[in-house]
Amino acid sequence: MKDETKQWLKYADENLQSSKILLESHLYNPSLQNAQQSIEKNIKAYFIEKGLKLQKTHNISSLNETLIQNNIFLNITDDEIDLIDTIYLSSKYPFGSVLPDFEPDKDICLQCIDIAFRVQEDIQKYLKKV
Repeated sequence: MKDETKQWLKYADENLQSSKILLESHLYNPSLQNAQQSIEKNIKAYFIEKGLKLQKTHNISSLNETLIQNNIFLNITDDEIDLIDTIYLSSKYPFGSVLPDFEPDKDICLQCIDIAFRVQEDIQKYLKKV
């Protein structure tokens, strides 16, 4: 595995671990932001390893489309992708909460952490096949 890929995976894992710690501290917006970042970085790690053009986007839907075009299928639904895609911008700037329709809570954070964990597992599985 490329050193750069390992670095991206390390950062992705740190984001996932941070998301869990922030959740335990009832810091829901940053917990969600770190879950989103973990997903994004795991996917981009795969791009790097496979020599795919690294997209300068935070849009998980777009990144996932590139994976699908390369016969990589993550254990994530379209609704989950939509949820994760609502997080990035809203968690960076004080527009209110991360989620546009309601305040984030423990349950939504747990859902996003679960999604991030599944993406991490899938990416690791596909990287072992490389």
